[in-house]
Amino acid sequence: MKRKKSQDAKASSSASFANPEIAQIEQLLRFMNEHNLEEFEYSRGDVRIRLKKPGANLVARPSAEIIVPAAPAPAAAPAAPGAHSSAEADRGSEDLFLVTSPIVGTFYASPSPGAEVFVKVGSHVDSGATLCIIEAMKLMNEIESEVSGEVMRIFAENGQPVEYGQSLFGIRPSRKR
Repeated sequence: MKRKKSQDAKASSSASFANPEIAQIEQLLRFMNEHNLEEFEYSRGDVRIRLKKPGANLVARPSAEIIVPAAPAPAAAPAAPGAHSSAEADRGSEDLFLVTSPIVGTFYASPSPGAEVFVKVGSHVDSGATLCIIEAMKLMNEIESEVSGEVMRIFAENGQPVEYGQSLFGIRPSRKR
C-alpha cells in the first residue's frame, strides 16, 4: 500500500499540467492577471495550452526606434547635379523618432470616413495622443505617440495595408530646455 500511495503522489506532482483541470487553468489565468500578461503558452509532451485575453489587441502600443544619422559615407557619382533623395531632404540632419506598426492591418488616418485626420505633417503631438488607427481582423487599434513633438513625415497612406514593423510616422521630439 505504501508504494502505491507514493506513486500516486509522485504522479500527481510531476504531471501537474499533464492533464490540466479547470482549477489549474484558473490558476494560470490568475497568474496572467497578476503579471499583466496578454498571452500565455505552455507545452510539455503532448499537452499544449495557449491562453489569450479576448481584448488583448484593442489598444496596441507601437514599438518605436530612434534613428540617428550616421557619419556621411563618401558620395558616389550623383545621378544628376543637385539631386537628393526625398528622405534625405526631409530628414536633413535632425533625429526622427519613428513610430512603427505593431501589427499587420489597414492604416486609417481618421476615426471615420470623411472625418478630419488625427495628425498632419507639421502637427504638434503630445505623448499618448492618437496618431492613427490600424484595423486588424475587424478590431480598430489606436496607435498612440510615445513622444511629444512635431510630425515631420507620414509614411503610410489612408486605407492602405501596413506590415508589422513598417514605419508609420517620423516625429521630431520636442527639446526640453
